[in-house]
Amino acid sequence: MAGTIKGKRPAPSSQGSSKKRKLNNGKQQKNSKNSKNSKGDAKGKDKAADRGIIPIPNMNDDDIDLSDQDMDMLGDFGEAASFLNKLDRNGLMRSKKETIRLHELTKPVRTQEVHDDLPSLNSDDDDEDVWSSGISADEEDGTDDEGSLPIESAAGSDDSDAEMPYETASRKKPSWVSKTAAVQRLPIKLADGRIKETGIKIGQPTVAQSEDEETDSEPEEEPERQPREDIATGARFGRAAVVDVLQTKSRRHKVEMAKDQIAGICQEILADPENSLGLLRRLHTFSLQTITTPLHPEPVDNDPIIRKLAILSQLAIFKDVIPGYRIRSLTDTEKSEKVSQMVARTREWEQGLVSVYQAYLRLLELELKTRTELAEVALQSMCTLLIELTHFNFRTNIMACIVTRLSKKSWDKSSDLCHETLCAVFRADLTGLASLEIVRLLNRMIKERHFRVHPKVLACLLRLRLRTELGVRASDTHADRPESGKKKYGKAKKAEPTHLSKKAKKALKEQKEIDKEMREAEAEVDKEERRTTQTETLKLLFALYFRILKNPAPSPLLPAALNGISKFSHMVNIDFFKDLLKVLKDLISMEEDAPEDVDPQSPESLDIFQGALRRLMCIVTAFELLSGQGEALNIDLSEFISSLFAMLLPLSLVFEIDAQSATVVGPEKSTVVDMLFRALNMIFSPRTSGASALPWRSAAFAKRLLTVSLHWPSAAVLRTLDFVGGLLAKDSKLEAMLSTEDRIFNGVYRADIDDPELSHPFESSFWELHALHQNHWDPRVRKEAGNLLNYKPS
Repeated sequence: MAGTIKGKRPAPSSQGSSKKRKLNNGKQQKNSKNSKNSKGDAKGKDKAADRGIIPIPNMNDDDIDLSDQDMDMLGDFGEAASFLNKLDRNGLMRSKKETIRLHELTKPVRTQEVHDDLPSLNSDDDDEDVWSSGISADEEDGTDDEGSLPIESAAGSDDSDAEMPYETASRKKPSWVSKTAAVQRLPIKLADGRIKETGIKIGQPTVAQSEDEETDSEPEEEPERQPREDIATGARFGRAAVVDVLQTKSRRHKVEMAKDQIAGICQEILADPENSLGLLRRLHTFSLQTITTPLHPEPVDNDPIIRKLAILSQLAIFKDVIPGYRIRSLTDTEKSEKVSQMVARTREWEQGLVSVYQAYLRLLELELKTRTELAEVALQSMCTLLIELTHFNFRTNIMACIVTRLSKKSWDKSSDLCHETLCAVFRADLTGLASLEIVRLLNRMIKERHFRVHPKVLACLLRLRLRTELGVRASDTHADRPESGKKKYGKAKKAEPTHLSKKAKKALKEQKEIDKEMREAEAEVDKEERRTTQTETLKLLFALYFRILKNPAPSPLLPAALNGISKFSHMVNIDFFKDLLKVLKDLISMEEDAPEDVDPQSPESLDIFQGALRRLMCIVTAFELLSGQGEALNIDLSEFISSLFAMLLPLSLVFEIDAQSATVVGPEKSTVVDMLFRALNMIFSPRTSGASALPWRSAAFAKRLLTVSLHWPSAAVLRTLDFVGGLLAKDSKLEAMLSTEDRIFNGVYRADIDDPELSHPFESSFWELHALHQNHWDPRVRKEAGNLLNYKPS
């Protein structure tokens, strides 16, 4: 049994297939070869990084070639390179691997303390149950066993991983933990329908409890912030602080320092306005009367010269920096929405500019109200701002200050400046909004002052652009919109709609948007809006004029109001003509009742002169009303003509009739003689009297004018002779009055009657021409009178 059994093959070995064996044998051979090669390479070559020391290659002196220039440089700066001899040569030759090894050797080892219940190795006590260290507090410092040290000694050791006493101390619970609130849990419903309570839950403290704890706890002391000056007052960019400049003892040096700083600030603002809001505020600080800063709470007085320079500098800056549009305040929606960085920067600049401009205007207004030494400069600055920046914000406030300045009875240079400013605004106003605001302010001021203002205040209203120059009516026969063509009778064919593709419709829509933006960019004035504004302005203007006319006592503003009505008479509603003429008649009759037996040189004669002047203005206004659209009304003005005829004799005794009157205001400075002949020309014009005036009326006025001219100055006499010559040319019946020969008359000339029709002028002659021709001192008058005496019709 121990031997092999014949007839059976032995079991195959556990080797794999022949193909696998061949592959494995090939891999083993290759691995063996590679291992041998690697061992051989390791023995033959050694990497420089693995070496401990890398020797520094030595160079022979023969291999170094130095030029003369290098030798000279070495001779000059050789001492500076002497530190190279003191370098550590071994440290330079040490490799990185060696450096790391030496660092690890010298690195301190920190052992972590392990706390357990086992006794130390040096312990002699065999009783494990009653084990103790046996080290007293006195022997604690002398022991050599690190493992048996207590926590206190370990804390003082160099081991940084050891826990400190405050780390092992237990954490205090919050104050609200003990005052928790119990919350009843929600009940649940069981399967059999019974309701079961779930208990109480310990929750967070209530709000009232937490608030009580907060009130009980002491408030933490906040660190006090050090006061810091901003760019408006502090020292910035090499400039001294404003307070330091004003506290300079020498006034001359102080003004020079302020001049330099103001000039530099203005230059930087003009170079980059949008990033110079701080500099604008700093420039405004120089114009304040007293200056306080966080570091200097005591007010420091400012010098008037520096304030004046700062005010005028701000005026020049605002004229150049302020944009050509009005800046409105942002709404809450606009403030909350998210915008781009550029839009946000622009908004910040605009709102900051408006705030600085408002502070500047408040300063000017304060100077005007307190009437300081800078009041004149403040008024001049306000007038300039109103003319140059009429479109910008706060123009109503500037207008109110200027109108308030005109509310006094006296008239000075400042009043002239305000008057010229308002006239300039009226001339440059295209939309009519600024004019409407000024008229509204003037109307309110005159009403509150009960008409006790200077008559020149109303003179600026004559500069209003309310005529056809603003496009109210371009033609007298056609409306603003021209007729497109003749009216076609019959049914007009509807235009067939043009078919447009989607692309064409999109292009047409874009073109309409572009045209709309272009119209807005051109800033054209809307005719309808302008017409509405002018209508409101006219309503306020005539309400002011009519209120002055209906005043029971004659006001000094009456001539100015009559002058304004006569200028804008073509815009008065025709329904008011009869009532207006009735008021004018009442004014004339009121003036005629005044006493006439006074001395021409007495103060009462001045009142008579003013009364005659007002009557003259009423007559001129009546004829102006009926010279335009009033021609359609058939109104008899014979009463006004008789009143003018009656005024001629009192005017012959007026002292200096050709002098300008303070109550007569208008664009051109007219005199009483100017208004007299203006009324005479209107009475005898073809529009009023037809193709030719009545002969008896022309003769009566010519006779009385020649009579009163004997007492007038030469300039008025020359105008009288010229007017009489015109009447002679119009009516040939007046030639008979040039002859002084005896002839038969039908009656007697009545020079004492003030009715031209009843005075019988043809019963007399122009004997005054002979007196003027022979006895007048002016040769021009004598010559003109001789020409009339020798008059021959052409």
